[in-house]
Amino acid sequence: MRVLLVGGGGREHALAWKIAGSPLVDELIVAPGNGGMEGLARLAPVDADDVDGQFDLAVRERADLVVVGPEAPLVDGLVDRLNAAGIRAFGPTAAAARLEGSKVFAKEFMARHGVPTAPFTVHDDLDDALATVDRRAGPCVVKADGLAAGKGVIVCRNSFEAREAVQRILGEGDFGEAGARVVIEDLLVGEEASVLAICDGERIVPLPAAQDHKAAYEGDTGPNTGGMGAYAPAPAVTAELGERIVETVLRRTVDGMAREGHPFRGVLYAGIMIRDGRPLTLEFNVRFGDPECQPLMMLLDEDLVPLLAAAADGTLEDRALRWRAGAALCVVLAADGYPGACRRGLEIRGLENAATHADVMVFHAGTRPDGGRVLTSGGRVLGVTGRGEDVRQAAARTYAAANEISWDGMRMRRDIGYRAL
Repeated sequence: MRVLLVGGGGREHALAWKIAGSPLVDELIVAPGNGGMEGLARLAPVDADDVDGQFDLAVRERADLVVVGPEAPLVDGLVDRLNAAGIRAFGPTAAAARLEGSKVFAKEFMARHGVPTAPFTVHDDLDDALATVDRRAGPCVVKADGLAAGKGVIVCRNSFEAREAVQRILGEGDFGEAGARVVIEDLLVGEEASVLAICDGERIVPLPAAQDHKAAYEGDTGPNTGGMGAYAPAPAVTAELGERIVETVLRRTVDGMAREGHPFRGVLYAGIMIRDGRPLTLEFNVRFGDPECQPLMMLLDEDLVPLLAAAADGTLEDRALRWRAGAALCVVLAADGYPGACRRGLEIRGLENAATHADVMVFHAGTRPDGGRVLTSGGRVLGVTGRGEDVRQAAARTYAAANEISWDGMRMRRDIGYRAL
């Protein structure tokens, strides 16, 4: 079959690597792709957010399956258009993608269907939101309603910081239309985990729990990012707790979306806070996480393509997937200044040496080719991902390969996986 993969980040490189290895795939096209995917797939210069361009490309290439990696084209209805044209697509419709596209929708949906989450309020008026945070006694979280590239969630230790966050979002418009409304919710403290499942509108096939590291600096300090590293499986999610998350979070969500007339097909990602042994839902994403996808693809011990096609068709088998023993861990190599403004166009050195390390893959995220060189083109540049018998060995292999790579201003967290270790 001919597969079109939409996206160009580290998640998409990991998916492209796995899809390209399927005996069912005759040709893989990635739009737009990145500097690490050359030789793995044919790259098409269509931006991932260009829904018209992506749709036209799928029609022109007669794609047998379209896999949509990032959230923006899902929220903007790319899957709806592909379905209407009779093109099989993996990912939720725009209505189902509201679980990620609108924090307000997600929280109100959870309240309607009994999905455990933190108490919250919704505001579109600046003075009303400021008055609410003034009345609060403790820390809270302020969230922009819409998509904000993983940066629209602000953890506030006190009412002063909460006022600043509300002012940034509603008053100063830092997040544009995405910040037209805010959610203010209780700050949950505990162990955080990412639990993903492939869904076909009815059936749920869970993946091993992962743990992401959102903060920019060691010890989970600094500003929130799109993710500085991740590992799987996460020992904080025991078998018993995993079953509880599937039943109280994933099952209630999939069943609720079906009852509301918007069956969820694709990847449902639940950000979970474990508090006193109970799972509480922080957020939903409607696609593979980045960087959680990278270690998960390293661990998956079967063909991914039949799973994606069956989810799109509504014919998933209700079975456990096959996984490699051990653990996998991804460390993000980021440009200086990330998650803020970053210099681009810097030459990356040492990729050839890193590629020689056994059980390690270097997934590209923000790179572009330049003749015989590879240059930086984003904030999160590479995701070095290693597999081992346990998290400790996976981390050792990953960091050994990551230490081979350099460019001016490169930085990474040196403590990915520390909670497991």
